[in-house]
Parts: sequence; C-alpha cells; structure tokens
Amino acid sequence: MIIFIIRRILQAIPLLVIISIISFAIIKLPPTDYLDIYIQELKQQGNPNAELIVRDLRIRYGLDLPAWKQYLKWIGGILRGDFGVSFDQNERPVSSIIRERLPMTIAVSIATMILTYIIAIPIGVFCATHQYSWADHALSFVAFIGIATPSFLLALIVMFLVVMYTGQSVGGLFSPEFMDAPWSWAKFVDFLSHVWVPVVILGLSGTAGLMRIMRSNMLETMGQQYITTARAKGVKEGKVVWVHALRVAINPIVTIIGLSLPGIIAGEGLVSSILNLPTLGPVFIRSLQVLDMYLAGSILMILAVFVVLGNLISDILLAWVDPRIRFE
Repeated sequence: MIIFIIRRILQAIPLLVIISIISFAIIKLPPTDYLDIYIQELKQQGNPNAELIVRDLRIRYGLDLPAWKQYLKWIGGILRGDFGVSFDQNERPVSSIIRERLPMTIAVSIATMILTYIIAIPIGVFCATHQYSWADHALSFVAFIGIATPSFLLALIVMFLVVMYTGQSVGGLFSPEFMDAPWSWAKFVDFLSHVWVPVVILGLSGTAGLMRIMRSNMLETMGQQYITTARAKGVKEGKVVWVHALRVAINPIVTIIGLSLPGIIAGEGLVSSILNLPTLGPVFIRSLQVLDMYLAGSILMILAVFVVLGNLISDILLAWVDPRIRFE
C-alpha cells in the first residue's frame, strides 16, 4: 500500500508542472491585461503620467519580460509562497487574499460533499432495491429536477422564499455582529445557522447525479452471479445489499470523490456571488473579468492542485476498498 501511494505521488509531480504551464498559458491568452485597462482609466481621469505609471508597474513585476521568463518568475514565486499581487485590489498580495478566503471555501465545499454522499448513497441503494416502485419513480423525478436546475437559479429561488416567508436575509455566512468577531462557540453556532443554505444549494445537483449513478451501479451489481449465490446460501437480504453488493457498486462513487471537491469549489462562484459568501468563487470571477492575471492564475493553480490531490485521495480510497487496485 505504501509503495502504491508513493508511486501515485511521484506521478502527480510532473502532472502539476504541466498543469501550471497550461494555467499560465490560459491567463496569458487574452491580447490585453489589467494594466492595459488601467492605463485607459488613468487617461480618462486626465492623469498625464499614465504611461510612466504603467511602465513602472510592468518593469517592477516583470511583465515586460518574455512569456517563458514570466512563467519561471511566477512559478518560482509560488514555490516560495509568493503568489504575486492583485492589481485590481491595489497591489494587495494574492497570498493574503487566498489565505483569507480559502478556509471558508474549503469548509463550504467539504460540508457540501459530505452532505451529498450521506444523502445520495442510501437513496441510490433504496431506489435500486425498490426498482420501478412509486418511491423509485418519485425520487428519480426529484433527482432529474435537481440535475436540470442551475445552482445559481436555485440560490435566487431560495433567497426569495426565505425573505418572503421569514423576512430574513440568507446572504453571507455570519450575522453582522459576528462578521469581524474572533472565533467563539457563539460564532460557530451562527456559522452553522447560515452555512446550510449554500450547502443545500450547491449539493442538490451533485446529490441528484450521484444518486442516479449509485442506483445504476447497484442494479448492475445486484444482477451478478455472486449475489445470486449469496442469496441461495441463505444470507440475509440486508447483508447481501449493504455488505456484498454495496462494496463493489461503490467503487465508481469513490472515484468521483477526486472531482467532487474541486468541482464544488469551481462551481460555487455564481452561487457565492448571489449569496455574498466570503469564498474564492466571487474573487475568481472578478479576477477573470478584469484580467487580474496573478490572482486568476493562482486560484486556477489551486483548483488544479485540488484536482490532483482529489484524484490521489480517490486512488488511495479505491485501493483500500478494492485490494486488486494495488497490484495493477
């Protein structure tokens, strides 16, 4: 098992290098950058030194260098913990922006992922063991609605219903009195009272899709010969379903874990903007809109690292669930 984990880690290193190159290339694709926009704003304001100010910024941050030198400077800074500066936020260090918003992003994403799996797996198993029953049809209908409904639209609907029937806003993760307060038990309870809204909204489509996958896997597994043999030997139906069948049917679900966390983080941008959440999503969208290359590239790189780490965790969990994977 240890050799398997070491091999997967060594395979992830060149993958991260390739991803960093692609990430940098993506943020350099637009023909203009933030400083081109900034110089136009300075000229509109009548600043006579606009050209000199922007030229000084380009020289200071190496934006006048060839693309490959810019990449080496950028990736070298990341390895030292220096992610550059955000031009859109008055040259504020990107590392401080990420450090401020990443914990809440991970907290919301992990809570969403846990809720998704806790709900989706039992419902998928239930639908498979009660195939074509009224409950199966009803839950499948709800799942299709969840898959088809965009998360940002659901966020608007939830906000409208909560405000209409309770008169309270569901925006943010804290009440105003706890926004800047240090962490305490009261603040944690207040956080729990707010976090369920984005978790439910973000988790609905994931839960619906995962439930359909779990149902399909269980139906396929329940038709295998070893399941028929177990039943013929008199094994109780509950043990057949939850021990023998589920252990095999859950393998593809474990694989999906690797994409769940980065998928939630990447997909929560619009929802976070609507709900005014202090996460990376709104910042990422803003950085793309204004071509803030250091901030956009750093967040894109973080998402890529989460993808690689998620796949690594999936491989380890899959090898633990199915020992045959270790010897491939």
